[in-house]
Amino acid sequence: MYGRGGRLVREVARAAVGRVPGCPAGLRAARTGEVPAARSRPTLRPDLNSFVSRTHTCGELCAAHIGQEVRLCGWVQYQRQGLFIILRDFDGLTQIVIPQEESTAHFKEMLCELPLESVIAVTGTVIPRPPGQANLEMSTGKIEVRLQHAEILNRCRKLPFETKELVKKSEALRMQHRYLDLRSSQMQYTLRLRSQMVMRMREYLCNLHGFVDVETPTLFKRTPGGAKEFVVPSREPGKFYSLPQSPQQFKQILMVGGLDRYFQVARCYRDEGSKPDRQPEFTQVDIEMSFVDQMGIRKLVEGLIEYSWPEEKGPIAVPFPSMTYQEAIDSYGVDKPDIRFGMKIIDISEVFRDTEISFLRDALSYTSGVVRAISITEGAKLLKKKDLENLKKLAKAQFNQDLTFFVLQPDGTWKSPLAKILTNVEQSQLCHTTNLHEDDVLILAAGDWAKVSAALGKLRLECANILESKGIALRDPGIFNFLWVVDFPLFLPKEERPEEYESAHHPFTAPHPDDVHLIYTEPGKVRSQHYDLVLNGNEIGGGSIRIHNMELQHYVLESILKEDSGLLLHLLKALDSGAPPHGGIALGLDRLIALIVGASTIRDVIAFPKSFRGHDLMSNAPDFVSPEELSPYHIQVNWPAEIHKDSTNS
Repeated sequence: MYGRGGRLVREVARAAVGRVPGCPAGLRAARTGEVPAARSRPTLRPDLNSFVSRTHTCGELCAAHIGQEVRLCGWVQYQRQGLFIILRDFDGLTQIVIPQEESTAHFKEMLCELPLESVIAVTGTVIPRPPGQANLEMSTGKIEVRLQHAEILNRCRKLPFETKELVKKSEALRMQHRYLDLRSSQMQYTLRLRSQMVMRMREYLCNLHGFVDVETPTLFKRTPGGAKEFVVPSREPGKFYSLPQSPQQFKQILMVGGLDRYFQVARCYRDEGSKPDRQPEFTQVDIEMSFVDQMGIRKLVEGLIEYSWPEEKGPIAVPFPSMTYQEAIDSYGVDKPDIRFGMKIIDISEVFRDTEISFLRDALSYTSGVVRAISITEGAKLLKKKDLENLKKLAKAQFNQDLTFFVLQPDGTWKSPLAKILTNVEQSQLCHTTNLHEDDVLILAAGDWAKVSAALGKLRLECANILESKGIALRDPGIFNFLWVVDFPLFLPKEERPEEYESAHHPFTAPHPDDVHLIYTEPGKVRSQHYDLVLNGNEIGGGSIRIHNMELQHYVLESILKEDSGLLLHLLKALDSGAPPHGGIALGLDRLIALIVGASTIRDVIAFPKSFRGHDLMSNAPDFVSPEELSPYHIQVNWPAEIHKDSTNS
């Protein structure tokens, strides 16, 4: 065991960086881009008992400690028959044996009447458990501690719920009493894994590849485009700060400033409703580099994730595969495809090119008209009539899209509203094109390519949900399939005004080198140098090569996006001051951790998350501020009558 304090820190740092003969630590890796093997990580157990009053944690005692006198601190997890208590801390459980002698009766009385979850310190001797009583499911299951002395550090009140893992609690109750929920083994594991991954990311970026960790401002100004921003009042009349959606402009300016390689574990803010994979405030691993191309960023990120990946989750394969945006929409209907299962979208337009079926013929008469389908293997056995009706309702409600179902029956005939009007040639071609087999179900949609693809992409995922609810394993949560999606469009038509454009990513994304000439004539056809990293159907990162030419950036803002470039004058001046080519990426840390640990929502991987409505249920934020407190900020609030009355009374 290392001495408490500095020595362990120094040894861990040395082991993390490694040594390269003949050059400074990690320099060769930084120059070549090589990823140190996982086995080069430090394997030393950190000193968990430095600077504190305990000698050991509740999870580390074993047969080697038998005979030693120890001091443990923790929470009372269980009491058993006046003979034992189970003491818990962040590291595990230890069984404490309560002596039954008359001389220690006061300890027995004190501990047995003590409420669970009270905090105590105990001193005792480590002894082996009696023969046949070892608990091999506990790391400390071969020993116990015979109590010599006990001290109550804090008596627990009556709690709103039991902290035991098997006791179900609503999410609202867990968030209201987050300090209790944090004691669960799952939350302890998740937050510690998150901490370890972030530390390894810092090692990889700073120690091995020369990145500089820079903190950027939280108080900024309103910027055009993107998500809604939180505004923060200042003491100057009519002037407000905004909380940044991301450090995007700052990291570009750092590149103009010659920093060359920047990263930050950054807090970001968006004034949007909370969803399972979204919070009003969230964390991203923000990265920017000068003199880099798209492949350089992708290689860096692959190495970063491989280096920081939890060993218990098994190895991941690099490099990650890639797919163009067009390919993703064509085959999966979404720009973040889950490639763990098939059920791809199939284009069957050619089958019906000369059809007599009127609605299919009408759909194909338009330039962007298509007939597309997805095939459900043995769907006739697995999907009930109610399931098919629900799929129809979903397509109609979300996409205004009609569906047609085909079932290939065992006798080779078709079950479908269109069965009687399909020609023999169409039937044969349909079977061949979709590779349809007995009892397979075909879901067909016709119309505009984008709308049909989006609808079938949603239905593909919904069908996977239905099949998995019936016991069909499609998406193994223990498999981690990373995918790069590239060649996104640079601009998209605005939904409310299709003749105008908005940025597909953000207005600082550079056009694809092969499409630069189109930006002045046909901006809707320009591909971008944007790239997304997708994991199991979830976007966990997005980045791009940036526009580093001031004239081009000004043209994009003013002429294409119709934005007031004056709001970004500081950035335009920076770009006009010798900006190097640069690019970067931001990884969503919360989403990445949630996927790794199998959490259904990112709220389960954030220590103090917000509710679905963006509220902190524990502290009751946001809260009211009195008119007197608002006065220095020159703000007046139109209080609803009942709220004004309540706030005045309080």
